[in-house]
Amino acid sequence: MTAEIFSTFNYWMVIMLMMTGFYVVIAQGNLVKKIFGLNIFQVSVFLFYISMGKVAGGTAPILADGYSVYSNPLPHVLILTAIVVGVATMALGLALVIRIKAAYGTIEEDEIEKLEEKEQ
Repeated sequence: MTAEIFSTFNYWMVIMLMMTGFYVVIAQGNLVKKIFGLNIFQVSVFLFYISMGKVAGGTAPILADGYSVYSNPLPHVLILTAIVVGVATMALGLALVIRIKAAYGTIEEDEIEKLEEKEQ
């Protein structure tokens, strides 16, 4: 039983991180916390793809004597690209939060909605 738990540890971590990120996005009203919740959710997807790309007993796809099983490098390459896109998206989100703070004086979602209702 212990071996089964450790063989699926990555997937349990994916589920835990995904649900944590999802909870933060849904439960928090603070825009910065929502962005970090999305970032945690994104990390869980990265971990999932990297876990799926590993082949048991596989080696890097470099032709050498004595190896017949190779891991696919494509998921790892895609995740490197996704990390760069994720960092840029998070920077843009935080820049938008700064602009929202300058315009409304707050980054709390409820307070912004109240201010919008007062203006209309």
